[in-house]
Amino acid sequence: MADHPIKERLEDLAKRREQAIHAGSERAVERHHAKGKMTARERIEYLLDDGSFIELDQLARSRAAGFDERPYTDGVITGWGTIDGRKVCVFSQDFTVFGGSLGEVFAEKVHKVMDLASSVGVPFIGLNDGAGARIQEGVVSLAMYGGIFHRNVKASGVIPQVSVILGPCAGGAVYSPAMTDFIYMVRETSHMFITGPDVVKAATGEDVTLEELGGAMTHATKSGVATFVSPDEKSCLDEVRYLLSFLPANNLEEPPWFQSADDPERRTPEVYDLIPASNRQPYDMKKIVEAIVDDGEFYEYFPHWAQNIVCGFSRLDGHPVGIVGNQPQILAGVLDIESAEKAGRFVRTCDAFNVPIVTFVDVPGFLPGTDQEYGGIIRHGAKLLYAYCEATVPRVQIVTRKAYGGAYVVMNSKSIGCDLAFAWPSSEFAVMGPREAVNIIFRREVQEAPDPEARAAELVEEYTERYVHPYDAAERGYIDDVIDPADTRSVLIKSLEMLRSKREELPKRKHGNVPL
Repeated sequence: MADHPIKERLEDLAKRREQAIHAGSERAVERHHAKGKMTARERIEYLLDDGSFIELDQLARSRAAGFDERPYTDGVITGWGTIDGRKVCVFSQDFTVFGGSLGEVFAEKVHKVMDLASSVGVPFIGLNDGAGARIQEGVVSLAMYGGIFHRNVKASGVIPQVSVILGPCAGGAVYSPAMTDFIYMVRETSHMFITGPDVVKAATGEDVTLEELGGAMTHATKSGVATFVSPDEKSCLDEVRYLLSFLPANNLEEPPWFQSADDPERRTPEVYDLIPASNRQPYDMKKIVEAIVDDGEFYEYFPHWAQNIVCGFSRLDGHPVGIVGNQPQILAGVLDIESAEKAGRFVRTCDAFNVPIVTFVDVPGFLPGTDQEYGGIIRHGAKLLYAYCEATVPRVQIVTRKAYGGAYVVMNSKSIGCDLAFAWPSSEFAVMGPREAVNIIFRREVQEAPDPEARAAELVEEYTERYVHPYDAAERGYIDDVIDPADTRSVLIKSLEMLRSKREELPKRKHGNVPL
């Protein structure tokens, strides 16, 4: 071997690999670390199981004319590995090489690994930290973005797609993350925007900081772009690993099951104390959910946005479930534009990846007002309705308190295809609340009474006793049973076990026309 001609070739290969691994200059790496950020390779090593990463196209480099330097990798690291022993494909943009900007070869690498993820049916994770299109490569860069967008859409609903924003993500680059299933951002270090603060100032005269315009909390609270926000990069990547534990590798598989130590027959009498005596008092729906699911585990989806509805992943007897519930603590749990969009998106995500949906209902109606009507509450509310009607996964409804009007129907009722529906004795099924109903039905009688207030109170009490309970709904089969709240956990587990073999034939069509 000592004199074998391949030895020289192997030395040359090792030298090239070393150059690829250290494609960014020492100075660029130091500046990157000074910002508290990991390098592209450090991120992959942290995210994936130890030693599992297999790199693709390590020796690819730009073919574009006019570059003095053509570093290997061309500013992005791509390949596959495992998370908790399950295969994933990944790319990680390298800000230390051309600022992580996208050129032709960079994009070809991303296209290749996206195609691999789709063809073998594994989750695809993008670690974004780049300056957008590479200006020197002009229209080629723009066209190459189109190739990524096209693949995002082709893979949508086939494999889970996760975007992790760990630095700048601007201009056209934001649209790939926007079409993936989940977006993670890190406080203070990650930013997303179509046009930066300078352009905004020149175009509109507005003075806005980078953080105010496109920071993590802006997108988590105002725009509904950032699904999850983390305080630092490592906790962010930890959460990506955690998220994947609830999801299957692709749309043809079932979500992963884990043996649970939490007794499936465990009763939950603590929920008695969580529902107030008065139906006008708020309570925390998250506490109800945490009391019922395995080990109180609830991974909340968009926790900072549209907080009048609660969505997230939990487990029941070790099986992942998607939870949707009205939140009486915020705006009394009404449905509005943002909550309908948030829950509609979540329901469709669960349905795409075979995650059963459990819906906890306490809804007094839709939010009234000109802002909502002019903003299109009819159209946006229809998104949630459409999502539930379209969903073929097992669907179970629990009505805890108010089930009023059209909002009750939208919240996964039997009439729109819910498989099994249950109500607590505290539940109230009605077209509207007792006071509102009395004001309409008995308006003249109340006005003409000697003591209008006292007569109105009597009529509200009579109306409540006669109509506002679950038993009319039970008599007509709109709910399948009225249950003891303490038995909710075991009822849900038995219901989902029964529904596990559910199959539904969909009509042949290109696709439905969602009320976007």
